[in-house]
Amino acid sequence: MVTQEILLWVRGTGLQIAVAVFVIGMVFRMLHIRMLGRKKSLAQARGSEWSGGLRTIWKRSLVSTRLSARGYFTVIAGFIFHIGFFVTLLFLSQHIDLIRAVLGLHWPAMPRGVIDMAAVLSIAAMVALLVHRFVDPVKRLLSDFQDYLTWLLSFLPLLSGFMLLREIGFEYITLLTLHIASVELLLIVAPFTKLAHMFTTFMARWYNGAVNGFKGINI
Repeated sequence: MVTQEILLWVRGTGLQIAVAVFVIGMVFRMLHIRMLGRKKSLAQARGSEWSGGLRTIWKRSLVSTRLSARGYFTVIAGFIFHIGFFVTLLFLSQHIDLIRAVLGLHWPAMPRGVIDMAAVLSIAAMVALLVHRFVDPVKRLLSDFQDYLTWLLSFLPLLSGFMLLREIGFEYITLLTLHIASVELLLIVAPFTKLAHMFTTFMARWYNGAVNGFKGINI
């Protein structure tokens, strides 16, 4: 049984440690990527790096018409997961209250039914993506421990949060502690795993587009 003391530590010191590790780790990760740099091209520019970079960010954020059926499944399920994740993160009233207490910012919450639907769809999409990773021979071959770890760390906050809202399985204090702890674990691990893509994805897309834009190649 989780005690009140454990909950207080998780909500206080534990959360402070997790946020500090996340911020410092992400800043270090971004600086490390920035310091890698790239060699200055001595060729004459045939296009614009900025327009190429921005165009690639836009195009790579949409569903390509050249995808296979399996590719469509992965992209669409990924969109469902991410949209559901951010809807529950940003528009649940309890989360908004926390953001207001920490940052002084707030906005209207969505109805509980919408939040529940977003959470269920996001959880279902994650399960579908995991099953697809197992049954698809190429994905199964390419997947490593970190892929499954990042899936689990992303899944637990959603599952524990939904269980908390519906008070499923355990008493409220236990569910609240598990939910906060799962979020803290995600924060601590994110800068050092593929979860860092939450910040690096658009950097990588801009870089690829900028390189090709400089060469006059439209991707």
